[in-house]
Amino acid sequence: MTTSPQEQEGRGPAREPAQGPAREEPGHTPQPQPQGHPQRWLILGVLSLALLTVVIDNTVLNVAIPSLTREMDAATSDIQWMINAYSLVQSGLLLTAGNAADRYGRKKMLFAGLALFGLGSLVAGLAQSTGQLIAARAGMGIGGALLMTTTLAVAMQIFTPEEQPKAIGIWAAVNSLGFAAGPLLGGFLLNHFWWGAIFLINLPVAALGLIAVVALVPESKNPQGDRPDLLGALLSTIGMASLVFAIISGPEHGWSSARVLVPAAVAAAALGVFAYWESRIPYPMLDMHFFRNRRFTGAVSGAVLITFGMTGAMYLLTQHLQFVLGYDALEAGLRTSPLALTFVVLNFTGLSAKWTAKLGLPVSIALGMALTAAGLAAIALLASGGYGGTLLGLLLIGVGCAIASPAMAHAIMSSIPPEKAGVGAGINGTLAEFGNGLGVAVLGAVLNARFAALVPVTASSLPAALASADSAAERERITDAFSSGLESSQLVGAVAVLLGGLVAAVLLRRAERTVPASPSP
Repeated sequence: MTTSPQEQEGRGPAREPAQGPAREEPGHTPQPQPQGHPQRWLILGVLSLALLTVVIDNTVLNVAIPSLTREMDAATSDIQWMINAYSLVQSGLLLTAGNAADRYGRKKMLFAGLALFGLGSLVAGLAQSTGQLIAARAGMGIGGALLMTTTLAVAMQIFTPEEQPKAIGIWAAVNSLGFAAGPLLGGFLLNHFWWGAIFLINLPVAALGLIAVVALVPESKNPQGDRPDLLGALLSTIGMASLVFAIISGPEHGWSSARVLVPAAVAAAALGVFAYWESRIPYPMLDMHFFRNRRFTGAVSGAVLITFGMTGAMYLLTQHLQFVLGYDALEAGLRTSPLALTFVVLNFTGLSAKWTAKLGLPVSIALGMALTAAGLAAIALLASGGYGGTLLGLLLIGVGCAIASPAMAHAIMSSIPPEKAGVGAGINGTLAEFGNGLGVAVLGAVLNARFAALVPVTASSLPAALASADSAAERERITDAFSSGLESSQLVGAVAVLLGGLVAAVLLRRAERTVPASPSP
């Protein structure tokens, strides 16, 4: 054969993919049915339920740490691996999982993901040692990667282009709801059952999902049948897992420690070779020509920065609510829930999709990220005065993310040919993981630097500093220092999100003005 898969799909190497969600390039055969799948909303419900369990398991284990430490005699390093094994495996495999779904069938990979996730949950719930629980969490991460990519990819296949923004909004809302519900659900279960219940509750959901997938979900895959890119899969897995490991290790071990620098170097080398390899082979797992599309690159930059700001803000805010304002873990979770609830309401009611349709993607993303930045600034400037300022910030962030996040996800997915929907979902998930880790790392570093400058070096963590305080005045000085650090970090996040929104909006606006049929220079 003398033509590459890209050329067979109607995309010459120098031409950008189609601009706009409803435009298709010559040679593309859209897979979504003209009227959509007759049971598409029921299928979306099944996909959302599967996604909810995956996202909840990102945070649910945090509340079980005291129980695991006591009942399994787990060391601090064991606890860290119990938490991180899931996110490391999942983030490392997202691109590979998406590519496998496109090649071998999205329904098959959705079924496999549910089966692996359910089996991993069973082993985790019955684990008798820390090693067994860590291994089970890694297995759940494999299933989670398949589910994160296939749920979004299947949604893109069964809905018409006109309905896709609302469907993606609901998918994104479930994602947000899962992160907020994890600690609350975990706290409820631990108050009534033993720690294994937080995993065993996944079993009926997985079983119901397996039955529904077989009965309802249609099969779809890339009709071109690209050859598997095994080296690309290996390099992307090593690169992303190493990068996430470096980011999550930084706050505890120091950014100049070998535990951070070595995996960071491995990540840079693996991802660099990955990019070179993908640009040279005729059947790439990730077509590097996507990055020539301003629509795609604009959405990518915005997606990283909005997760950067939102996740970093929530990570720091929960500490402020507990250590400074004195709320317990459950109450702190309830007080941050307005953000997720706002996000959920605006997307489940379809308001976010309607606003996006009226305003257009560039304006929607700019507006959403401006509101998110305003929310971060409100928390920075008003949180020390009590919960009222925090609530205002949470509501602004919730509205901003409800508008911008689904719009960016739709921009990413619609910039990629329908037969590559799995890879598109993998890219979207990878960006979210990267932005999450980066937000916690960077904003946490800003807070720690400011805090350490105001309190003794020997007590550079807030709990340690409070424990060593000799008087109420000393405790007040320490909490004031932490509040000052929170203010600095949130303002840094606000500036980053605002600038990211402007960059994304400009790139998307330029992409809309580009004539799709004209080759790029």
